[in-house]
Amino acid sequence: MQLAMVAGEASGDLLAGLLLTGLKQRWPTLQTHGIGGPRMAEQGFEAWWPHQKLAVRGYVEVLRHYREISGIREALAERLLQERPAAFVGVDAPDFNLGLEKRLKTAGIKTVHFVCPSIWAWRGGRAKKMAASCDHVLCLFPFEPALLQQHGVAATFVGHPLADAIPLQPPRAASRAALGLAEADEVVAVLPGSRRSEIQYIAPAFLQAAALMHRQRPSLRFVLPISPGLREMIEPLLQAHAPGLPLQLLDGQSHAALAACDVTLIASGTATLEAALFKLPMVIGYRMHGLSWQLMKRMRYQPWVGLPNILSREFVVPELIQEDCQPEALARATLRWLDDRPAAAALARRFDDLHHSLRRDTARCAADALAQVVQA
Repeated sequence: MQLAMVAGEASGDLLAGLLLTGLKQRWPTLQTHGIGGPRMAEQGFEAWWPHQKLAVRGYVEVLRHYREISGIREALAERLLQERPAAFVGVDAPDFNLGLEKRLKTAGIKTVHFVCPSIWAWRGGRAKKMAASCDHVLCLFPFEPALLQQHGVAATFVGHPLADAIPLQPPRAASRAALGLAEADEVVAVLPGSRRSEIQYIAPAFLQAAALMHRQRPSLRFVLPISPGLREMIEPLLQAHAPGLPLQLLDGQSHAALAACDVTLIASGTATLEAALFKLPMVIGYRMHGLSWQLMKRMRYQPWVGLPNILSREFVVPELIQEDCQPEALARATLRWLDDRPAAAALARRFDDLHHSLRRDTARCAADALAQVVQA
């Protein structure tokens, strides 16, 4: 069995790595190749290009890298059309994957898209493109298959692999011990994103907010997990915006940071769902290039940006986006969670219900669905 896969950034690499565990249980001699990262490599995946090549968000940022990304997609398509894998699995990254999937499907190669694009949040027109591109969609959230089926797209709810990977009871004590944190420490996890553009636009405000919190409460401890290849961006920003801050830089270890902390200041994205599964109070912040924001804002269908709020259908955690993503506001909202422990406890109970609803043994369910597509 040979499968081709593309995961375009750290979150996609994480999801694909978890998916591969289930696929290899079903097909022990499975061979996989394409575009991916270290989590996929741990499962024997052969990366023809690293996933960081596709880790770009925002219209302006994509335009800057368009020629390189377009060249990679063309070269990948030509290679897959020659090798003809049993199926292609596009993991998220819809702007890259859907066009590739359409070309492969037209040529008779089975195509599966893992992670339904947020057509319920913005860019609903993608549903028609998906019908032409995907033989099947593996959905992370229970309401998505019915929505896709309205547009003629076959889909299966497979649960969220993070809900399986993250324990229902977070290993707080063990994680604190591993990171050298005392049980009595008040700890803030700072997660400014996994893309270079996110570090550029978001990290300065987050670090300034952390410095403000430290000045108000000198006993606070801070941890910041760094995605591969981004340390050289983070360290100068730390010196510029928060010199002397008691902040521990971690290579990876985002789950250890989330398990160990009391609250997180976090960029919008998959990481916010991870934080919710760790039952954490959080403040969601995000910034991007101004033109990209204006274009995206016009296409939004709902008031929420963060996944915990979207899934809850209300603002259960604060969102400070674009002009509102200011250090003072971020610091104030983060400290408020530390001061209101009953509210944090109520939020944890709500996130526990969410966790149970998304637990479905995703690796097995996805492998079952993919097997049906391949054998059809």
